[in-house]
Amino acid sequence: MLSAIEDLLRGLSVVRIAVSGGVDSMTLAILAGRMLGQRATMLHAISPAVPAEATQRVTEVAAQEGWALRLIDAGEFGDEAYLTNPYDRCFHCKTHLYGTMARVGVGTLLSGTNTDDLDDYRPGLRAASDHGVRHPFVEAGIDKRAVRALCRRLGHPAIADLPAAPCLSSRVETGLRIEPRALAFVHRVECEVADVLQPRVVRCRVRRDAVAVELDEEALGRLNGAGQAWRERIAGLARLHGLPDDIRFEPYRRGSAFVADR
Repeated sequence: MLSAIEDLLRGLSVVRIAVSGGVDSMTLAILAGRMLGQRATMLHAISPAVPAEATQRVTEVAAQEGWALRLIDAGEFGDEAYLTNPYDRCFHCKTHLYGTMARVGVGTLLSGTNTDDLDDYRPGLRAASDHGVRHPFVEAGIDKRAVRALCRRLGHPAIADLPAAPCLSSRVETGLRIEPRALAFVHRVECEVADVLQPRVVRCRVRRDAVAVELDEEALGRLNGAGQAWRERIAGLARLHGLPDDIRFEPYRRGSAFVADR
């Protein structure tokens, strides 16, 4: 596994890597940084859809690993095609990301996409193809489990154990406009619920007529009699952010804010 990805990276002279702060891109960046040194530039996009802790993680690891890191604004929040939140929103987001990366220096563009990602609807991969982005984990036949194992081998167990963390815009139901204040609300709710209930997974979904807080079954069970207090707390925050104050706790469903026919 390691030799395959190393052989691939050795064949590249200069690279620019999109680093979101998740396990896949971080693992690729750690490995490439150690192998290529200053021939690898890491680019991290900052926007209302990126949690602050992801940016902090990237900057901290960059300092530890000695990365050449650039923080960028990809500009998707200035694009109505993104803000209207169509079913292919990710295509517009990644088009801005890779387009910005292409204008920053020289070298091959890389992403942390792994083979498991190919089984899901990923319009961002079309944008990657449009910009000639390569996916070393895919080319080396590496899936998510193998990425996590590689990250541990590289000495970053905390990163290896990070849960999946799609961008905050993925919490907004397809067709509802992406608003920074709604994303700030989503992030605050998820952080507060995570701090108290310690769930394995939490997603705050903004729907047309309600806000759904999705949790794993064990965390839902830990709500016990506190559910109403949580609903009142989150409803108050929702009203402050101009969002529906009908608050529902539901079992986690992957991608449940995505509506394909909109």
